Amino acid sequence: MNTETFLLQKFGPLLSLEQLAGLLDRSTDGLRLSLATDSEISKKFGPARKKIGRRIYFRSAVVASVLDAE
Repeated sequence: MNTETFLLQKFGPLLSLEQLAGLLDRSTDGLRLSLATDSEISKKFGPARKKIGRRIYFRSAVVASVLDAE
């Protein structure tokens, strides 16, 4: 099972900020702060970002490719 299949089965096509923080073993507020600044992590996960209303989600396929690249 590859990373993308695992993420799709566990979370679906979109991950919430809380789910991504849990996956990366970081606090939600710490991840939110890292994504708001011009940092390496924000550049990697920026293309995965999808805003729906006031909520921010991350595409599972892009998150998987970032995790596989590391």
